[in-house]
Amino acid sequence: MARRSEAIVERREPLSRERVLRAAMDLADRDGLDALSMRNLAAELGVEAMSIYYYFKSKDELLAGMKDLVMMEVELPEGRPSEWKASLRGTVMSYYNALRRHKWVNGIRLSPGNIQKVATEGTSPGTIRYMESVLRRLRRAGFSARMTHHAYHILESHIVGSSMWIAGIEAVLPKGKELAELARVVVARVPIAEYPYFHEHLGQHGGKMTKGDKSPFEIGLDLILDGLDRQRDEKPKRSRSR
Repeated sequence: MARRSEAIVERREPLSRERVLRAAMDLADRDGLDALSMRNLAAELGVEAMSIYYYFKSKDELLAGMKDLVMMEVELPEGRPSEWKASLRGTVMSYYNALRRHKWVNGIRLSPGNIQKVATEGTSPGTIRYMESVLRRLRRAGFSARMTHHAYHILESHIVGSSMWIAGIEAVLPKGKELAELARVVVARVPIAEYPYFHEHLGQHGGKMTKGDKSPFEIGLDLILDGLDRQRDEKPKRSRSR
C-alpha cells in the first residue's frame, strides 16, 4: 500500500501558478464564482490552502490572474490591412466565445474593486495585448485616431453587453418542459388579436437555427463592421480637400 501511495505522489503534477489558475477557472466554470474560495480551490487541487498563498497573496490577485488568462485565449487579428473586417470579425467572435465559456469573468472585470485596481496598478498584460492588436488593426485599416477610439468601444460594448445579457437570461430561464409551460402561460394571457406581433416574436424564440444561420450576435457584429467601414476614410478625405 505504501509503494502505491508513493507512486501516486510521483505521478501527481507539481503545483504551479499556471496549475492553480487553471483549476480556479475550471471550478468557476463548473460551480460559479461564488463557489471559488481558497479552501475549495485547495480541495480541488488536493493541497492545503496555504500552498495557494505561495503563488497568490490574496483572492483578488487570483481573480486578476484568472481574468488575464481568459483574455489570453482571444485570437488576435492577422492578415493584410485590407482584410481588416474579416480578421476583426474573427477576433471579436473569439473574444465573445471566451466570455461565453467563462461566464464569471465579466463579474470580475466590471466589479468596483477591479476598476479601482486598474486605475492604480494598470491594465493586465492579456488585456493590453488584445487592445493593442485591435487598435493597431483599425488604425492601419485607415481609421482616424478618433474613429478608432469609437470603433473599439462600440465593439467592446457589443461583445461584453451581449455576453452578459445571454448569461443573465440563461441563469433565470427554466429549461425543457418548464420553459415550454412558461411560454404556454404567457401566450394564454396575451390576446393574439390585440398583440399579433408579440405572438409572432414568441414563435421565433421556438425556432431552431439551421445550417448557415447566423446568431443575433453575429448579425449585430456584421452590421457594426459594415457601418464602421462607411466611416473609415471620412477624416482622410476631408484632410485632402483642404
